[in-house]
Amino acid sequence: MNEPVDRNLTPADPEPTEGSLADEQQQSPGIHPALEPIAWLVGTWWGFGVGGYPTIESFRYEQEITFGSDGRPFLRYESRTWLIDDDGNRIRPSGSELGWWRPGATARELEVLIAHHTGIVEVYVGEVAFSKIELATDVVARTSTAKDVGGLKRLYGQVEGDLAYAIDMAAVGQPLQSHLSARLQRVGTSGA
Repeated sequence: MNEPVDRNLTPADPEPTEGSLADEQQQSPGIHPALEPIAWLVGTWWGFGVGGYPTIESFRYEQEITFGSDGRPFLRYESRTWLIDDDGNRIRPSGSELGWWRPGATARELEVLIAHHTGIVEVYVGEVAFSKIELATDVVARTSTAKDVGGLKRLYGQVEGDLAYAIDMAAVGQPLQSHLSARLQRVGTSGA
């Protein structure tokens, strides 16, 4: 059953499941020093976004992203989304991503690996400048049944305490162009 979403509220903070990313974060010995430039990402973020592409209808979505650390020099990343209707009701689950964000060769460089349930794996390289992160795919690999994705760019930033991002994509014969954007609020008190 679809439930309306009050955009002024954030989801309740449930007890983390043992072994989950949220549980891992609560048990964490802290952030590895090499992750200091992206430590502000640690925690759970929730909010709404919009998407579109020439080959599909535009859509709206609800999203939850969690960045966690177990003290080693990488952040674990998980994103879940749900398509929503015009009233903010969840229609069905949508995209999901799992990955790892790692420091690059220098303090400002970043490497990101993201896997999708749709059969696509993306390897990004990029740069961190204060609370702005720019990433571009170095490699996009896909299974034989996945859509043809040629490249992506991601821009993340901290805006008035929120996590905002935009994703551009080149896929299915279309040039690189806007695909997704969202603004998410921090949920709970975890974070660097």
